[in-house]
Amino acid sequence: MNVSPLYDRVLIERQEEPTKSESGLLFLPDSAKEKPARGVVVAVGAGKLSDNGKVTPLQVEVGQTVVFGKYAGTEIKFDGVERLIMREDDILGIVE
Repeated sequence: MNVSPLYDRVLIERQEEPTKSESGLLFLPDSAKEKPARGVVVAVGAGKLSDNGKVTPLQVEVGQTVVFGKYAGTEIKFDGVERLIMREDDILGIVE
């Protein structure tokens, strides 16, 4: 099943964070892991609708890796795959 975001919304698949601690010695249990705040853009909407009715294209594109707030977006699950859908404004930056 395909999901197409509307207007200025973006569909993101989270990237998993490493399971080792920063020192590289321990493996973190699932209970100690935080949800990743980085993901890959899977789909984008047509653009942001302005007050005068014009659609402004989004700055993010499919395939880009982005960083977003820890609690940004809404989690959705289709065909067993969890993804996030959020407004482009919730994206903090694009990873080069």
